[in-house]
Amino acid sequence: MSANSTLSDRERQVLEAVIRTYVETAEPAGSRSVTRRFDLGVSPATVRNTMSDLEDKGYLFHPHASAGRIPTDLAYRLFVEQFMQPTRLTKEEKSRLASELDLGGASAVERLVRKATRALGLLSQELGVAAAPRLATATLERLELVKVSSQKVLMVARVRAGVVRTVFVDLPCEVPEDTLVTLTLLLNERLAGLTLREIRETVALRIRDAAPEDDPAAEEILNIFMHSGGDLFDWPESDHSTIHLGHASVLASQPEFTSGERLKELMELTEQTDLLAGALGSRSHRQGIQITIGGENQDQALSDFTLVTAEYRVGGLKGVIGVIGPTRMPYEKVCAIVEHTSSLVTKILE
Repeated sequence: MSANSTLSDRERQVLEAVIRTYVETAEPAGSRSVTRRFDLGVSPATVRNTMSDLEDKGYLFHPHASAGRIPTDLAYRLFVEQFMQPTRLTKEEKSRLASELDLGGASAVERLVRKATRALGLLSQELGVAAAPRLATATLERLELVKVSSQKVLMVARVRAGVVRTVFVDLPCEVPEDTLVTLTLLLNERLAGLTLREIRETVALRIRDAAPEDDPAAEEILNIFMHSGGDLFDWPESDHSTIHLGHASVLASQPEFTSGERLKELMELTEQTDLLAGALGSRSHRQGIQITIGGENQDQALSDFTLVTAEYRVGGLKGVIGVIGPTRMPYEKVCAIVEHTSSLVTKILE
């Protein structure tokens, strides 16, 4: 969807006034209410005619038999691209966010992100949403092989995001301690600095013919890594790609969800974690905050909602955090809140 910029100055002024009126009141905007709220320098009749022209161009529509008009997704897109003014959070708002995210020291990524989604919802009055970083792109920092028993080794792997995974490896024979030390050095030399995806795909090639001469135990272990390396480094994403949601009750109190049917749609949406994971995972944030409005969302279930998201970082990984709300959204304020929250989460994780 791309907003047409060929509107006249008057049409742009009236459209912005209608959008701001509807966002503030949640009621269809009529010509008289618009002229009362904004000094447009024209009569209500002129505003009414201009609104009719904007309706013909696809920026406004009549809900039922109402005399007022409501912005379309196209109108919100034009607002986001051309009307939206940079907004800064107040000291009180920044302080509230910081206190909501205060964990009293270092904490797990997921716990912080979960708290951040709730804080976003409280401050923006939208539904906070976030996706934790995906481990497939994590970079291996170091491997350790720890002997547990005569024929069992614990592989301890640390990635740069601060995540540690342990995997038990069963051995076909007893392995001396000095062999484990040699293999630890060798595996780190060949694999450290690669992403988990790269390791899964190329581990066999990288450690082929790497076993020290006259050390059958080392050769046996390397054979295990060659044939099972894909499984050893295929860590489950369930703990680190979970979708986190704030409190849906924040949205449920908005006028859009006063009807039972719309509230049911909202509740069903919060249960579709796969859908939300796909929506967040497909977003690009090369230019900062990303906003998708109504029908711009790929999935029909999101066609009545706006998603405003930004990236946060932990180590070499990226996660997504933001809000879901009705298309009638105070975009300027919401964007400022999302942007500040993502920066705050990154700062804390660093």
